[in-house]
Amino acid sequence: MSYFLQQVINGLSLGSVYALMSVGYSLVYSIMNFSNFAHGGVIMIGAYIGYFCLTLLNVPFFIAFIISALGAGLLAVTMEKIVYRPLRKRNAPFLYFIISAMGASIFLENIVIASPIGPTFRSYPAIFSTTPIMLGNIALGRIDLLMFIISALSLIGLMYIIEKTKIGLSIRATSYSIKGSTLMGVNVDKVIFIIFLLGGFLAGLAGMLFGMKYTVYPQIGNITTKSFIAAVFGGLGSLPGAVIGSILLGLIETMTSGYLSSQYRDLLAFALLISVLVFKPTGLMGKTTEDKA
Repeated sequence: MSYFLQQVINGLSLGSVYALMSVGYSLVYSIMNFSNFAHGGVIMIGAYIGYFCLTLLNVPFFIAFIISALGAGLLAVTMEKIVYRPLRKRNAPFLYFIISAMGASIFLENIVIASPIGPTFRSYPAIFSTTPIMLGNIALGRIDLLMFIISALSLIGLMYIIEKTKIGLSIRATSYSIKGSTLMGVNVDKVIFIIFLLGGFLAGLAGMLFGMKYTVYPQIGNITTKSFIAAVFGGLGSLPGAVIGSILLGLIETMTSGYLSSQYRDLLAFALLISVLVFKPTGLMGKTTEDKA
């Protein structure tokens, strides 16, 4: 029983970071109707910002955390302005957005490799004690606990913004109908700026958390493939669905690794993606939409 609870804790920790990543997909998808595959590049930059803040600038941990999130958010809104806004103003097909997103992701990855940073794997300095917190026979890692707490607080804050604030009302209105919200006086450009900023902010947090747990390298953004699966599983465009899908995916992966083999973890994750697309394309909490990709 203790082994099962240990895997549950590990799954919740991993799933919480997936949730930070997947809500970025869902935020953009809910407004702009395409999957932002450049999100992984933003996560990667966030991880590097946090790493260099701690190693080169020697700033306190929580200051580095905020700088990482703000830097990733700034990158996300810059990408929207340079890459996506010109396409949006021309009413380009959604396929163009997806191709541009993939190109932006590859560009970010390769510009890091070509820079003095290079392709080297880097490890965050030891910030917290590696001695786990013992709850009976269950070991609770300090970084795992931090990942869960920060993810939970960030997602609660995001849901408060979406549900209780004026800009959140504008986001919900725009996600329902861009044309209708424009006629009602909503500044769509401002709404899109806000969702990219929020998505980038959460991506920076996720990147630093994931880098602390594992290592930092230019391809770390590939982990967003899992968060995309989680977003599809929960229902693209649904923030609660993205969170639930992420937690379930984290639990499925850890249970698979714990009871079968880590070799089957990715196999099961992609089998889940295919099954959802075949049998329930809208996911657990998504709505039926058209012309979305």
